[in-house]
Amino acid sequence: MNFLDRCIAAVSPGAGLKRLAARSGIQAFEAAEVTRTHKAKRQTRSADSSLQRDAESLRGQARKLDEDHDLVTGVFDRLEERVVGGAGIAVEPLPLDHAGNIHLAFAAQIKDLWAEWSLRPETSGELTRAQMERLVCRTWLRDGEALAQLLFGKVANFKHLHKVPFTLELLEPDYLPWSYNDESKGICQGITRDAWRRVVGYNLLKRHPGSALGFSMSVDSKFVPADRMLHIAYRKRIGQNRGQPLLHAVLTRLADIKDYEESERVAARISAALAMFIKKGSTDDYVVAPTTAGKDGQATGARSIPIAPGMVFDGLLPGEDVGMIESNRPSQFVESFRNGQLRAVAAGTRIGYSTATRSYTGTYSAQRQELVESQLGYDLLQHEFIDYWSRKVYRAFVEMALVSGVLVPPGDVNMESVYSAVYQGPVMPWINPVHEANAWDALVQGGFADEAEVARARGRNPQELKRSRQAEIESNRAKGLVFSSDAYHKFYGKVTVNADLSNEKEKA
Repeated sequence: MNFLDRCIAAVSPGAGLKRLAARSGIQAFEAAEVTRTHKAKRQTRSADSSLQRDAESLRGQARKLDEDHDLVTGVFDRLEERVVGGAGIAVEPLPLDHAGNIHLAFAAQIKDLWAEWSLRPETSGELTRAQMERLVCRTWLRDGEALAQLLFGKVANFKHLHKVPFTLELLEPDYLPWSYNDESKGICQGITRDAWRRVVGYNLLKRHPGSALGFSMSVDSKFVPADRMLHIAYRKRIGQNRGQPLLHAVLTRLADIKDYEESERVAARISAALAMFIKKGSTDDYVVAPTTAGKDGQATGARSIPIAPGMVFDGLLPGEDVGMIESNRPSQFVESFRNGQLRAVAAGTRIGYSTATRSYTGTYSAQRQELVESQLGYDLLQHEFIDYWSRKVYRAFVEMALVSGVLVPPGDVNMESVYSAVYQGPVMPWINPVHEANAWDALVQGGFADEAEVARARGRNPQELKRSRQAEIESNRAKGLVFSSDAYHKFYGKVTVNADLSNEKEKA
């Protein structure tokens, strides 16, 4: 308060208060003011406090929509396809020798072991690695998080299904209880952390809390160290302990869309049923309808009016008239309203609108722009999945393969590079293959890209592609087959059947 404010407040406190309130209103942001038309809801709680009360409800709603709502099922199906893909996250080992070159022989050895392990990577032996990754990805995005326990070496009452003694035990996030909190032990929502918030371990339930047998947290829980657990979580705030569902911001909208569509479908079914009524006129004209005999011989008052094309009906009684119950269902605004709501859903779920609605209309430029922008969201989720899951699984596999002696590195391998690898998920599909291929060809010829980059952009392993091309070309030359894909013919002439390929290579 300045001198004038104090003087006014001394003479008239009410006027002084109004003066201070007016000055505060002038200085404040308009968006911060709570008014009748602007509620200005605030979120001041920490991320953990906010999720402590609401996370289980959000997770349950997302699961129910995935079970019952076709649109939500389609959203998660497409996210599985674009984040992980049918073949899973491809891993290309890149161990180096001491000269800094890729050790192809050792890389092939790792690749073979990895491919064999990928057939049955989890404890039940029912899922391949690609199936497991799609299931984990769906759980992560729908429930907000997913868990897996790493089983190394000898484990009581369990036998590994492959040479490398390493297996994953997949767990739904329900096994990590939200209600288990103990600040004295550093336990928050089932996770034990040290003073620097580094994860020490996980306090897991031994049985699913939704099972018919029930559970007792004090008896049926176990502590698993952090180095034996994988926890992939969808986080939105710094310091957030647990994950939240991808649909958290659009759950209400999706539920409203589902209810609205059901109401419109019911109204359309009622409208599609032919409904007539008979107007009786005044009470003086009313005549009791003639009775008809029912199946049991008893008289009934029901009247049956047969309907046929071109019929003439003269069975109305004096004073009666026939009317029809009309309906304007289905409404002509259903599709436009639904699509408008789905645009908002697409904006809140990192998925393209055309993908969510399966409606691919518009010009080539518009489709291309939408594909490029939506691919950025898919790439972000894909990199998070690789960082949280795929890279940790692959490194744990290589470590256990080395420790168990199944994988023996040659002496010229740089041991600091044995974990190096390239991780490749689904890539953006080509809209115009001719233009895309010409662009890549120009980049490679200009030195701004290499052949391996082009192969990875098309979802292929560069080394496997080269081996396949080499075998194909050698077979074609041996049989005297000439194709434009082999530039040798253009520069060195015709190749004879069963020619000595080694001599040709020396001449080249």
